[in-house]
Amino acid sequence: MIWVETIVNGLLLGGLYALVGLGLGFAFGVMRIVNVAQGDFIVAAAFLGVFLLPWTPVHPLLVIIPVAIAAFGIGMLLQWLLINRVLGHDQIPQILLTFGLAIVLRNGMVELFGANTRSINVGDLRFMGFDFLGLKLGVLPVLILAIAVFLFATLHLWLRKSDMGRLIRATADDHRIVQLCGVNFRSIYAVAMGLAMALSAVAGILLAMRGSFTPYSGADRLLIAFEVVVIGGLGSFWGMFLGGMVLGVAQLVALKLDPASGLMYGHIVFILILIMSPSGLAGAFRR
Repeated sequence: MIWVETIVNGLLLGGLYALVGLGLGFAFGVMRIVNVAQGDFIVAAAFLGVFLLPWTPVHPLLVIIPVAIAAFGIGMLLQWLLINRVLGHDQIPQILLTFGLAIVLRNGMVELFGANTRSINVGDLRFMGFDFLGLKLGVLPVLILAIAVFLFATLHLWLRKSDMGRLIRATADDHRIVQLCGVNFRSIYAVAMGLAMALSAVAGILLAMRGSFTPYSGADRLLIAFEVVVIGGLGSFWGMFLGGMVLGVAQLVALKLDPASGLMYGHIVFILILIMSPSGLAGAFRR
């Protein structure tokens, strides 16, 4: 039973990992942008959550709403003012730009908040648990998984059913055709980046509620995001969700076998999947 419990908890952790990768995968899928600053934006959202927490009414979970709204606006401004200027077939300028943003963000967070470890206090929710079919599960991890599933499903339906969602999908397919139809593809890109940043902000808040972070945690977040996207398969929406699940289970099972291993075995699983199927799990299933 202990191994079943470990796997189930790995799936719960995987939901959070999938959400960490969602913003990065969404931005790449629409604009082919490799946002190297993704991890630092996630950490910045967590710091913003810590700052806004004293003014959050009712429950700390509600801090997600203002942080996501702020991140959406910042993402749109970032796309309009900076990233749109380096769009093109060559991705090197985009990588260099976002790498520079990551350095500025990291040093800015150290200057403003210091290098001490922080977390978002959710009170007794962090330690609450319940029994389910003989398994001991935490309330917060289950809630985080539910939020992740809700966001994946909502984004999936919105992209398929709404007018803006169809425009984003059309722009992702070929922005030149969309421009011929009278649509400013740069505006669509700004909305897409705003959504990517908002999703990343939600992931940052939930990570800060479940664990701790420092201004230097961005590299770890970025690595998780890349692994989730690549394991799932580039361009595969639900593949990212599956990739998060695989990474979460691999890490918790490995920690059970070798408590000193840290995240090493999760990275090894990532490498093995990449060797066996360079197009990720989604590509393997399409064979």
